Amino acid sequence: MAVTTFIPQVWEAKLLTNFHKASIADVITTPPTEIKGNKIIFNRVGAVAVKDYAGSVSFDDLSTSSAELDMDQKKYFAFKVKDVDKAQAAGDLVDSHTSEAAATLQETVDKFVLGLYAGAHVDNVIGTDAAPIALDKLNVYDKIVDLGTKLNKKKVPKAGRYVIINSDALGLLSKDDRFTRQPVVLENGVVEGQVINGMQVVVSEEVANTSGKFKFIALHKSAVGYGKQIDETEAMRLEGDFADGVRGLMVYGAEVLRPEALAVLTATIA
Repeated sequence: MAVTTFIPQVWEAKLLTNFHKASIADVITTPPTEIKGNKIIFNRVGAVAVKDYAGSVSFDDLSTSSAELDMDQKKYFAFKVKDVDKAQAAGDLVDSHTSEAAATLQETVDKFVLGLYAGAHVDNVIGTDAAPIALDKLNVYDKIVDLGTKLNKKKVPKAGRYVIINSDALGLLSKDDRFTRQPVVLENGVVEGQVINGMQVVVSEEVANTSGKFKFIALHKSAVGYGKQIDETEAMRLEGDFADGVRGLMVYGAEVLRPEALAVLTATIA
């Protein structure tokens, strides 16, 4: 059967919806102010001066600086569908076909964003590859508190802070009386109701890992800028197969915008 009524917007919308459900990158980063082609633009407000009052007021011009970032990361998906028109007409089939692609994209993007730990300010580093911190149930909570203290010293805003750990670290935390014994992890990795030193706890298996040395990061949403878009989604009849093909291209990019708002803990799990 020929592909006659394929509507790319339907598949793109479903894919992005499924992606947003599970994406940690969307939760912990700042979206761009503007997207122009394959460029994402972020605006940063300059400092506002506070002056002594002596009977008169002078007004300063507000300043903003912008950062442009290329969405130079490109990933595609391509899968077969026996009948695109029928799958599209049945909305639940669209979900089933796109959810798997969305999950894989989510893992890929989260790994990329969490791999930006090297952009943390030098003052905000705890442990190194040569001398990682050995975490156990007795010290894991305190080391996460230390990450938040690093942000405090840089006067990072209190609201909008996150700390990203993996399941092993969450397991250790669950043995500490200061943390819940039965944490509930939401679909996007947020551990419901769990805040340590002002930071919402988020769990991801995509944290950077080099030979068992994990990079747990704490950050404010403004630390990292991130943007994405689906560039192309199309369907075609496959030659040599009794099926239709659906393929799509996703482009994205991310960059550390505020190093002082990002802290990293290099650790092993005991």
